[in-house]
Amino acid sequence: MGMLDGKAVAVTGAGRGIGRAVALDLAANGAKVVVNDYGVAVDGTSPTSEVADAVVKEIEAAGGRAIANASSVTTMEGGASIVRSALDAFGRIDAVVCVAGILRERMLFNMGEEEWDPVIETHLKGTFTVFRAAAPIFREQRSGTLIGFTSGAFAASVAQANYSAAKGGIVSLVRSAAAGLYKYGVTANCVAPAAKSRMSGAVPMDFKMGEPEDVAPLVTYLVSDRARHLTGQIYSINGGEIGVYNQPVVLRTMSKPGRWKPEEIAERIDGDLGSERMPILDMLDQMAAAAARKKGS
Repeated sequence: MGMLDGKAVAVTGAGRGIGRAVALDLAANGAKVVVNDYGVAVDGTSPTSEVADAVVKEIEAAGGRAIANASSVTTMEGGASIVRSALDAFGRIDAVVCVAGILRERMLFNMGEEEWDPVIETHLKGTFTVFRAAAPIFREQRSGTLIGFTSGAFAASVAQANYSAAKGGIVSLVRSAAAGLYKYGVTANCVAPAAKSRMSGAVPMDFKMGEPEDVAPLVTYLVSDRARHLTGQIYSINGGEIGVYNQPVVLRTMSKPGRWKPEEIAERIDGDLGSERMPILDMLDQMAAAAARKKGS
């Protein structure tokens, strides 16, 4: 008996990398899988369905059941097609896992719509279209799992404002889905992986990362009935290390009777409220110091 026996799961971006590893692991644990991949290059161009077909063949060769779907997640019709594929082929849908994404890196001061729109459309809208198609079904059957893929970059990125914004949007979308579908028994969670892939190959820093296969067991667990008590969480995973992000809450407050004056805020904010330094700024300072030392040597 597999942990996911009897379940049907749709995985977007499942033709390569993390999505492929997730699809294979879900199938190995008994799930029937819709392998969705538009088959594009890293920047979202040159679509082909061959990669999805190849993963289906891998699953079938191992004794599992899967079908390919080459719809784009960037349209409502595409998202609906992915969910409908599971219903048509397997008679049910129990979870959707949204991994599909692209990169178009550029510094914010040079970024144009041609870099911004496709990245937001693929990551954020692409998660929404699939969630939207699955949500009414999950609500009706009073069960189901929505899994979005974010990244540690949702906290900030130097040259990926588009990617960071999309990944931050996915976090808020997942939390909203968790709250809105809570009373129907539907869960929604986020996975923030650090793993070697076509997209992570563009990371301009020496950052230790695990393999795509390291990410897959966490997704399999979150899809399983043993994770029904978990919702609205963001789990990081890097190799053998799994973490959970904090929930956003107000840390400190300062108050006074009536309305503040700007001068009053200036006098009190540092002492009474303070700030939370972005961790990435420390890293940037370290990189700048190292560059300065190298230049001076």
